[in-house]
Amino acid sequence: MLSRALRLAHLFEDSLLVALLLAMVVLASGQIVLRNLLETGFSWIDPLLRLLVLWTGMIGATVASRDNRHIRIDLFSRLLSARLHLYIQVVVGLFTTTVCAIIAWKGAVWVRMDYLDGLTGFEGLPAWLLEVIIPLAFGLIALRYLVHSVDWLRQALSDQLPQDDR
Repeated sequence: MLSRALRLAHLFEDSLLVALLLAMVVLASGQIVLRNLLETGFSWIDPLLRLLVLWTGMIGATVASRDNRHIRIDLFSRLLSARLHLYIQVVVGLFTTTVCAIIAWKGAVWVRMDYLDGLTGFEGLPAWLLEVIIPLAFGLIALRYLVHSVDWLRQALSDQLPQDDR
């Protein structure tokens, strides 16, 4: 049942990312056509595109964290033993978890302040609604890297090491 729930969550995440990217392409292309051919445009498209970039980046980061596919600087992993590399991944994963959890917490505080202050953002929408992706995404990334770290530690402590996928 957990496996099915995770598959549905991943499908939702992937679908949301595709929808955001598609919306960005359609809106940006439409705005370009309107400006160049008809010398007009919609004033709300540019701020919406900036908001969509934020949301796309955050959802993209959560998708990348799902399988530990973030950009990384990997200088020594080929020179280290598989077990030592796993221990280093545990440390890096726990550091990532900590940083992302702090950002999620501070982001939640920020969103709460904007909610309590009644601030508005794009087209009069509540600012907190537009910003809520920040604590949610960083919280999910923190959770995923905590799970990765536990898995890497389990692998490092076991007698059988995984295939080298570095």
